[in-house]
Amino acid sequence: MCGIVGLFLKTDRHRHELGRLTAVMLHEMRERGPDSAGFAVYDEGTPGRTRITALAEGHQPDWNKTADVLAAYLDAEVVARPVLDHAVFETTGDGRLARQWLIDNGGGLDVLSYGRQIELYKSVGDPDLVATRYDLAARTGTHAIAHTRMATESAITTNGSHPFATGADTCLVHNGSLSNHNQLRERLVRHGESFQTENDTEVAAGFLAWRLAEGDTLDEALERSLVDLDGFYTFAIGIESGFAILRDPISCKPAVVAETDDWVAMSSEYRAIARLPGVDDAEIFEPEPARVYTWSLAS
Repeated sequence: MCGIVGLFLKTDRHRHELGRLTAVMLHEMRERGPDSAGFAVYDEGTPGRTRITALAEGHQPDWNKTADVLAAYLDAEVVARPVLDHAVFETTGDGRLARQWLIDNGGGLDVLSYGRQIELYKSVGDPDLVATRYDLAARTGTHAIAHTRMATESAITTNGSHPFATGADTCLVHNGSLSNHNQLRERLVRHGESFQTENDTEVAAGFLAWRLAEGDTLDEALERSLVDLDGFYTFAIGIESGFAILRDPISCKPAVVAETDDWVAMSSEYRAIARLPGVDDAEIFEPEPARVYTWSLAS
């Protein structure tokens, strides 16, 4: 079942309350995914610095020691900011290299995201508790995507929860199922992508990261995914400067969008949007099958 929410702030009017509004939306999706949740938040970032969010599930690493060793490997400054069982590493070095080093040498860390603007948190448990635990309501920024999960085909685990991100500032949540993800994963590995779970959504995130790295625009990457991804899905996607929605050609998974002059919001159900400021003046619609919807901070 699962629940998706996404909020893209077109103006700066509500950016001081991005996290609070996202938490309000996430609360309404609890019944669609009561066993785990996650969220990714984008802010303006710091020029010249990359952030890598990592998770240590079931153990307590020495985050500062890890940062020191990573700094030596990158020959760059690295600072760790612990957030309970997560930590955000900020570095002046190469974020992609840092991600891969932490996957290979982090002693069991799950590397959740990297990029200039993104931070990503996820956990098992009630979505409201997950939002509270990682202080979602206090976060500011430009856009966010979040997900509540009902694990019907796999164990309830943190690293199986959404969102997923494999490329720089590229993040995806998914309601549905891909039938060709194992074959596609092998293909993407040959193109240099690396994966940490068996989740089909991570493969979809890796596919978008690959196409964007190859020079596709977000629209082009999503158009290509309609050909290469086999299954049924509703995607909400975040990148550094934009937000996108895509449903497969059949579109059996629910989705609703609302747009005002200040924001665009999407969710699996309208009730997640109904409490947003100015919603009475919003244009409300159901995304069409196989149509790419994108919004950009530059537009």
